[in-house]
Amino acid sequence: MADAPFLLDTPATPAESLCDASQAARGIMRLFARNDIWTLTEMPLRGGRRADLMGVDAKGHVIIVEIKVSRADLTGDGKWTDYLDHCDKFYWGIGAHLDPAILEGEAFQPERCGLIVADGYDAEILRPAARHPLAPARRKVEVERLARTALRRATVACDPACAPWGGEQ
Repeated sequence: MADAPFLLDTPATPAESLCDASQAARGIMRLFARNDIWTLTEMPLRGGRRADLMGVDAKGHVIIVEIKVSRADLTGDGKWTDYLDHCDKFYWGIGAHLDPAILEGEAFQPERCGLIVADGYDAEILRPAARHPLAPARRKVEVERLARTALRRATVACDPACAPWGGEQ
């Protein structure tokens, strides 16, 4: 369901149980909150994609984090570049049990993409994301969609009877 925070199915290996996607998201959200960056989980994007975390910093920059807690999911993800058109900054968020060296490969665009390592309690930015500014009109659209989604989720949390109306795009 789009209004619920995402949860990952059972981890594939015992090591991955050290940090699942929802725990990594919590750690990253705590790091971001301390830095005045506010995010939503499972944010629908145009084109049918869904960002694991999407938010806005104090300067109005749109940030997306793609969370990976298994090597297989990380290396098998071919859709992540679609997210770059929706943000000023893009981060990989990985569980602390994963080796971050894999994200140094050219296919993961380390010159553009930041890297965050997280667990269920906190996170650390290992590599800041380079800023690739969205066009002002595009940023306005993304920020408005993010705000409307956040407001809808808050309304439905207060009154679940409102859920059938104004669904997320």
